[in-house]
Amino acid sequence: MLDKIKKLKELKILFVEDESDITDVISDTLSKLDVEFHICINGKEALEILKNHEISLIVTDINMSVMNGIEFLKIVRNGNNHVDCIVMTAYTEDKYKQIAKDLGVQEYITKPFNFTEFLDSIDRLIN
Repeated sequence: MLDKIKKLKELKILFVEDESDITDVISDTLSKLDVEFHICINGKEALEILKNHEISLIVTDINMSVMNGIEFLKIVRNGNNHVDCIVMTAYTEDKYKQIAKDLGVQEYITKPFNFTEFLDSIDRLIN
């Protein structure tokens, strides 16, 4: 577990999620672990962060207002940005998993949010 947390600390994470209970847990946990991160509530805000900050990992929900995670990732990929991506969503349907895969998403986590599963996904990305 300590090795996974060490890997997490090496990342600059953009977390795109509109559910405040999840963002509260993420913010509290990542702050305590001294991880560099940004949280946005939709894809439009996330694009602004990407313009101004170096990001090594994007974690995004799919279902959000203003700009959803799929629209956001399409714009990111069309800009030839090959940053690692994890989708964390309540959608379990294969069509969403395929869309994410086609957009170069390496990990697909279904909610409810589980921090251990999140760490495991990061571990698979980095190894």
